[in-house]
Parts: sequence; C-alpha cells; structure tokens
Amino acid sequence: MTELIWDGKYKDGKKQGPVRIALPFQTIETVNESAQDRQRTLELFAQGRQTEWRNRLIWGDKKYVLPSLLPEFAGKVDLIYIDPPFDTGADFSYTATIPVHPDTAEDETAYFAKKPSIVEQKAYRDTWGRNFDSYAAWFYEAATFLRELLTEDGTVFVHIGQNISHYVKLILDEVFGRDRYLNEIIWRRQTAHSDVAQGAEHLGRLHDVVFLYTKSESYKWDVQYTSYDDSYIEAFYRHIEPETGRRYRLSDITAPGKSLKGNPHYEFLGITRYWRFSEKRMKELYKEGRVVQTRPGTVPAQKRYLDEMPGVPLQDLWLDIKPIQSQAAERLGYDTQKPEALLERILNLSSREGDLVLDCFAGSGTTAAVAEKLNRRWIACDLGRFAIHTTRKRLLGIPGVKPFTVQNLGKYERQAWQAAEFDVGAKRGGEADSSSPSAPQNDRQGTAAQNDKAGDVTLSPSPVILREAKDLLLERRDREMAYRKFILDLYHATPVSGYSWLHGTKSGRMVHVGAVDAPVTLADVKAIAKEVWKAAGASRGTGVPPVGGHGQDAHATGDRPTPTKAAVDILGWEFAFELNETAKQTAAESRVTVAFKKIPHEALDKKAVDQGDVKFFELGALSVGLKQIPRSARNDGAREVTLTLQDFVIPIDDIPVEVRKAIKHWSQLVDYWAVDWHYKGDTFHNQWQSYRTRKDPKISLDVSYLYPEPGKYTIVVKVIDILGNDTTKTLDVEAK
Repeated sequence: MTELIWDGKYKDGKKQGPVRIALPFQTIETVNESAQDRQRTLELFAQGRQTEWRNRLIWGDKKYVLPSLLPEFAGKVDLIYIDPPFDTGADFSYTATIPVHPDTAEDETAYFAKKPSIVEQKAYRDTWGRNFDSYAAWFYEAATFLRELLTEDGTVFVHIGQNISHYVKLILDEVFGRDRYLNEIIWRRQTAHSDVAQGAEHLGRLHDVVFLYTKSESYKWDVQYTSYDDSYIEAFYRHIEPETGRRYRLSDITAPGKSLKGNPHYEFLGITRYWRFSEKRMKELYKEGRVVQTRPGTVPAQKRYLDEMPGVPLQDLWLDIKPIQSQAAERLGYDTQKPEALLERILNLSSREGDLVLDCFAGSGTTAAVAEKLNRRWIACDLGRFAIHTTRKRLLGIPGVKPFTVQNLGKYERQAWQAAEFDVGAKRGGEADSSSPSAPQNDRQGTAAQNDKAGDVTLSPSPVILREAKDLLLERRDREMAYRKFILDLYHATPVSGYSWLHGTKSGRMVHVGAVDAPVTLADVKAIAKEVWKAAGASRGTGVPPVGGHGQDAHATGDRPTPTKAAVDILGWEFAFELNETAKQTAAESRVTVAFKKIPHEALDKKAVDQGDVKFFELGALSVGLKQIPRSARNDGAREVTLTLQDFVIPIDDIPVEVRKAIKHWSQLVDYWAVDWHYKGDTFHNQWQSYRTRKDPKISLDVSYLYPEPGKYTIVVKVIDILGNDTTKTLDVEAK
C-alpha cells in the first residue's frame, strides 16, 4: 500500500500511535436550565441514576479533548465534521467590537483584530512547528481518535484547503481504509479571488475540499437534492399553466417493452398503445388534468410540475451554497466561518434527529447551531476562549435552545501534560490491535490513573521508560526554571526556591508564574494560597496553622526569602473560566490577598523586552449593586431583588491604542453577563443573561428576580468582556 511518511512516524521500525491520556472534564456552566430541571438533575445524580443528556461546549485543545472523550463516547458519535487549520497563521484570530456609548447619539463603534492567545499560539506551533511533518503527525493522531469515536454506521466530513488536501487524503486512507472513502466534495467558497491580478502566475483558488469517509460498509444516507438550474428549467419545463402559473413538462406515458413486461394495451383518446398505467388509472389522471392531449391525434402525455419535483440528486460539486458575505446576518467576525447552509446539507445527508454530532474545531459554532436547529445532539470543542463565548451567544439566540453545559479539562498534573508533549519512543509500548486495518502498530498506551485526592495522573511504564522519562523531565525542569526567571525579571521580582508553587517575591508579596502551556485554575489558586499562608506564618513566627494545615511548614525555614505579608501576585498567560473574583474570595477565606496579573503578549517580543515596554495588567474588577424591594412595597408580597452592574475594569493591553479612544464608558467593555440566582457551590447555572448581537448591540445593565420562598441565597454574576474573558462576582442575600 502506498503510504505517506513523515518525520517521527516510525521509531525503531515501529509506527508511533497517539498519546492516550484521558483527563477529567469539569462542568463550569450550565446554560438555559430551569430551576426545576436543575433540581431534578441533582436528585437523579444523588440517586446514582442516569441524568438527562446535555449538549456540551468544551474549551480545550483537541489533542487532549479527543482522548478524554473516548471513555464515554467511543463508538457513539454518529457524524463528525471538522474544519482544521489550512496552514495559515491566523487560525485563532477574530474581529472584536467596541460598541457605542450608551448615553450618546454618536456612533463610536470600533473594530479590531484580536491576536491569538499564547495557548492558542502554542497549539498552532505544535501543529505546524516542523512544517508538514508536525501537521501530518498531529492530523494522524486526531483522525485515529475520530475513527474510534464514530459509530459503526457513522460518517466523517473533513473540510480542508486545496493546498494540503492531497496529503490529508492519504492520511485518511490510512486511518479509515481506502475502501471507506466515499467522496471528495468541491465547495466553491468564492466566485472570484483578488489574488489573481494582472501579472499573477496562477489560477484563481476558489474552492475548498470536503472529504467524506465512513467507518464501515453500512452507513446512514438520506439523498439530498439541489434546485434545477435556469437553463434546464427553460429547456424542459417550458410550459406554463395559464390558470395557476405553474411550470410543467410533458412526459411520455407509453410503456417500453410492450407486453413483455406485462404493460396494458388499450385505446385512449383515439390512440392505441401499450401504456404505463392501467386504463382505470389513466382515466383518473385525465380527469385530474394530469394527462393531456395537446391536440387531436397526438399521443397523450403526463404533466409533471416543476414545484413537485425534488430537484437534482446531490452531486459532489457544490456551487449553490454561497460564502458568508461581510453584511450577512449570520456573520460573527470569524474569517473562516462557514455558512449554516453548508452544515445543514451535511447533517441532513448523513444523520437523523437525535443523532450525536461532533465538531472539535467549533470556531464560531456553526455546527453546534445547525445541529441544535435540526434536533441533533452535539459536542463542540475549541481551544479559543472567544470561540466558546461566541458559540454560547449564538446558541442562546436560537428560540427554544435546549440546556447545554460549558466544560473544560479538569485539573491534572503538569507531568501528565509533559508526558503527552514528549515525542519519546521509549515511552511507547504495547502491540497494535491487529483486528483493525487502520490500528497503529505501536500505540503509546501509558495507563492513566486518576487520583481523586491529589488529581494526579500516573503512568505505569517499564524501567527503560522511567530512565528516559527522568532525563526528559529534568530537561523540562531546566526549561521551566529559565522561563520563570525570565518572567520574574520582566516583573522586577526576585526569584526564590524551596517552594512548590511560589517562584519569586516582590515588595513583600510572593509571586507565582503560571505555565506557558496551561491556564491558571481555581485548584492552583487554592494550593498557592495555602503555601503563601504557611510561608507568611513562618516568617512571622506565629506558629498559627493555615486552614486545613497542621502547623508551620517545614520548608519555610532557613535563609530563603519569605513574604512580609500573606499576599501573592499570580502571573499567567491564561486564566481558567470561573476564576477571577471567585478565586479571590476563595483565597480570602484562607486569609491571603491575591492579585491576578496577565503576562502580556509583548513578553514574546524581544524588542519590547529590550525597551522595557512590557507591562503587567491586573485582571478585570467587577462592581455589582444589590437592592432588595420590601415585600410591603409590592402588591403580591413577592421577595424582589435587583442587580445593577455599576463598574467594570479590565486590562486594555489587547486593544490597539488607536481604538481605545472609542471607549468612553465602562459598559462598552461588557459583551455579555449572566446570573445564577440559586448558586449551590456546584457549577454556574445561567438562569438569565443579556448580551450584544449585531442586530441589537445594546445591553441591559440591571435585572430583577422574585424569590418564591424566604431564605438565604447565593447569587453569582458572570461578566464576559469584549475579548471573551470572564469575571465573576458572588453576592449573598437573605430573602425575607
């Protein structure tokens, strides 16, 4: 068999399979679920019974999301559509909008391109870091997982650019089998291309390719039809019925094969022939006006109306679905956004109501939105934070949208991430599954066991693997130490050692430097706060044990620097959902003051570093007013609570300087906010929301709610800014 080879595909003559580490998912938000449904879900969960299905919107790199889906969804996904990057440098860029000032008549609307985040850039480098070798290895791993997720009668549609489609097909042939290739669909995404100007030495590049593969010989298929083109209609449906204006054609109703096929023979309207219909049926059609004789002596013919014809059976050349124009209602600011009509055709072609659809390159959420409208279940994943936010808003705009959850990858140790990142043949062991023609010859099957208490992922390798892994981890440690020292120098902090979570000190406060390839999580903050409290207590010699501790930390001794106060600056490239205000409050419970500082994009720019232009900005601060209306002031005696957004401050370093002048009021920074009126410490439940759309760019800044029963309630407010970053605020209220 002809095979595509790339650097790293084989190690010591054995094919290398994908890293398989199943990480836990965390549900960080449930959207559009009623209080009654929420209570029923909690009761079913408490009883150990199956809860109702919830569609899933997952934030994370598909390199880790896909293997993490396998334990629950292997062999259960009916249709997969993916639109992976085509070797362009802006796969995670999007157009951000600064809306108008709410109290002026002027239109201050401004737009700017948001650069990819550092996590997104890293994912892109992982994909294209070694040019096509990296891409081929990455795509092969993804395709392997996708095949395992498919049902036996499932189909996969791979939307790819013509610049790389020939390589992708070879990989798909290898993973799915050549005999499972069904079609190469050509979609004309543009009618003309500006790169064909005077002097250009290539043809206009107008199309994308969509490869269609099946998992087995048996697959779901519902023929779709396209409209007849105008020339065909004029040629064949040239007759127009005067009474109705309906177009029709006249079709032959004489029977081929005569008596050999048992066709009836009789005289009708003076013409004797073998006919397609019985004499009784012929008379009925004539009475209905469906059979006509244009003039005496001519052979009768059957009327076939254009509006009753299904159209042309769908071919593999799709010219009728237009790309999204700049002013289109469904346009959301993503250059790679695909039209809903394209996904509607794909889903109708090879899935049915209730089927499960997966898209692990969700982007603007087109697949999820179409699946929702067509009553399919869906899972949508993306690495981009703004993609998740855009998809959430888009889904909320669908009338009657069913409840769905927003998830990310749960807490896992950095060593597990490192193990997945290392391309080390010694860590790969085990034989391939010979029962599958597309199974890898050697799969890196390091068994991942989750420790519920510590959240550790441990591997069970051989002694050889342990030795090589140790060397690699030492190299990784040295790289991390150099990286942290670099960031601490930029922050003008002094490095410290001897701590697990603390890396520096500045102005009496400890400093934590977040990893370059993972967001800071709430679990991280808890561990950081605990260590800060121990270090601060040791420096004061109070001997006061930290919350949950048992006395002075044994490491907080000797001559190493210790903080003069229980405070820490947490520096990070990315911060997980549900972190900012919530994590500050969590740390405050441990009597530790926390400040979150974003490591700016300029840290990657050597010139900016050399010139000292790198500034660290604190994450968003949210002020929410709470007002209770006395029951006596209402005729119905209800317990009314009103929330008002009063102020919102975010770092603006991602907003170009020339665009910042459009910001005249803090509310222009708010793109979306939502409220959980009954927060129970489990996950954020979106019970009300207000958000901006292109059609309605205004946003409400206050909301009221009636509590039916007296009691103490916890309210969580979530605000998402125009860059897709979230800030949360918790408030307690007693409804009397």
